[in-house]
Amino acid sequence: MEIIEAGVHAAEAQAGTEAQGVLRVANDADPLELPLDGVQRIELDFPKFTDGRAYSQAILLRRRRGFAGEIRATGDVLIDQLVQMQRSGFSSAVLKEGKDPVDAQRQFARYPGYYQGDAAKPQPLFKDIV
Repeated sequence: MEIIEAGVHAAEAQAGTEAQGVLRVANDADPLELPLDGVQRIELDFPKFTDGRAYSQAILLRRRRGFAGEIRATGDVLIDQLVQMQRSGFSSAVLKEGKDPVDAQRQFARYPGYYQGDAAKPQPLFKDIV
C-alpha cells in the first residue's frame, strides 16, 4: 500500500495534477451506482476514524464492480487502520496530518499474512495447502 503524507496530497490537489481520472466519493454514496468510465483513482473519505463506511465502499468497488484502479483513503486516516484498509481493497492512503509514514509502513511488517481471504487476495490461506 502506498502511504502519502497529508502535505504531499494537499500540494497535489492545489497544483491541480489530480483532477482528470479522479472520482471523490462521499462516504454516504452508493458505490454500485457510481459512473466509473475513465476513472483511474477513487478517493474514499473517512470523515472521522470511527466512521467505517468507506471500508464497505472499497470492498463493493473491488468485488462487485471489479474496479482495478487506485482506491485512496482520505480524511481522518490513522496508522492502525492501514492494514485493514489494504485488506478491504485500498491501494493508497493519505495519512492524517502529523503522522509519520515510517511508522505507518511498520504496520505491514507486523501482520505478514492472514488465514481468511480479503479484497486483495480472495482465496483463503488454507486453499493453497490442499
